[in-house]
Amino acid sequence: MIKLIDETTQYIRQQLGNRPIPQIAIILGSGLGLMADRIENPLVLPYSEIPNFKRSTAVGHKGNLIFGTLGGKDVMAMQGRFHYYEGYTMQEVTFPVRVMARLGVKVLFVSNAAGAVNPTYRVGDMMVITDHINLLPNPLIGPNMDEFGTRFPDMTTVYSRRIRQLALDQAQQMGIQLQQGIYVGGTGPTYETPAEYKFYKAIGGDVAGMSTIPEVIVARHSGLEIFGMSIITNQSNDLSDSCLNDGDDVVREANKAAERMTTLFEKIVSAL
Repeated sequence: MIKLIDETTQYIRQQLGNRPIPQIAIILGSGLGLMADRIENPLVLPYSEIPNFKRSTAVGHKGNLIFGTLGGKDVMAMQGRFHYYEGYTMQEVTFPVRVMARLGVKVLFVSNAAGAVNPTYRVGDMMVITDHINLLPNPLIGPNMDEFGTRFPDMTTVYSRRIRQLALDQAQQMGIQLQQGIYVGGTGPTYETPAEYKFYKAIGGDVAGMSTIPEVIVARHSGLEIFGMSIITNQSNDLSDSCLNDGDDVVREANKAAERMTTLFEKIVSAL
């Protein structure tokens, strides 16, 4: 695995040429790839051309690694991620984060589309992730990569309090109200049943999704500072027999909120 990580890292360094190595990375979730359009002076590397990268098959994931500037800072952005439900191993899902750490990234922003478990949340809300509950296989299972981190990484304060406060301050200046809550990660690809939503609420969850946590765990293991945000694209429902959850609808709702999230991320990055 170390050999594969180093091979990919070397390829990216060669493609960057004289460009600076960014210390900030952003992973864009379903329907949120529009942020990539705001990155200035972009260098676009399709996943299909990057050694050892997989293909992103999920709806709303374009599959590009983009380098450029956002908010006056050098950044790299994943326009689409890899998911466990696509059939990839956890090592493959989190491989890009290892490469980021090898390149020299210090701060990781993660974003996702999520379903509201908290009944006070509404479609279109943005939620700062304060903590998570992991119902996915842990990506650190197996031999520990000592080059990156300890066998038993601490998970007490995973999501940076410093950046969370920056987000709240910037959102207040923009007149945007942010939710703050706990993300529950499951395998998917099925949407949650009403009983599962009730369970997630009972154990302390505010939103539910199918991604993000594996990348966050590996980023934590690698010593990165982490900020996470969810866009609420659908809500739990146990009062109707109709089908309320649809992948295309999720992308549409994410696209509606993408402009606000992009502006907010840009301001946070600029303030770092």
